[in-house]
Amino acid sequence: MKSTPKPTSKKLAHDWMDYIRESKGLSSILVQTEELARIKSALNQILTELSLGHLTQKIESGWNSTAKNELFLLVPNASIAARLQQTLPSIINGLRKNGVLCTVIKVRLKPAPPLWQVTSKTADQSMKKPKVFSSAAIASWQSLLEKLTPGSELRKAVEKLLQGKTR
Repeated sequence: MKSTPKPTSKKLAHDWMDYIRESKGLSSILVQTEELARIKSALNQILTELSLGHLTQKIESGWNSTAKNELFLLVPNASIAARLQQTLPSIINGLRKNGVLCTVIKVRLKPAPPLWQVTSKTADQSMKKPKVFSSAAIASWQSLLEKLTPGSELRKAVEKLLQGKTR
């Protein structure tokens, strides 16, 4: 039984590129992406010439959607922002020489990532035994339990709590 050969990924990638170029909505996204890649490359070259090449991996660039010919640079901290602010005229001239029409560059700090992170329980975490109360905590809970009225919802909850947390 003969099987048909699978198309190569290079051919598929080329077909997708043709589709993106022909599609009305996607072609504009492709053009913007290619433009940003060209700006990033030119910016890397300019920063290297200004002895700031070590900063290129820390800078994200993009066009301001509300202002014409206004580029913004997102940086992780204020010291990099200050270094870039000092060299903005040279960066603008360098971009102009590379064919990028840019009249204003604004340097902004990236928003800090959240200090907390939502994570799911792993198998190891869910299999751990629950922590037990210290003897002082158990005595305190039992004292409270004695003061609660029998049959109350709070008493049932405290009893259930003590069942799982005693040694």
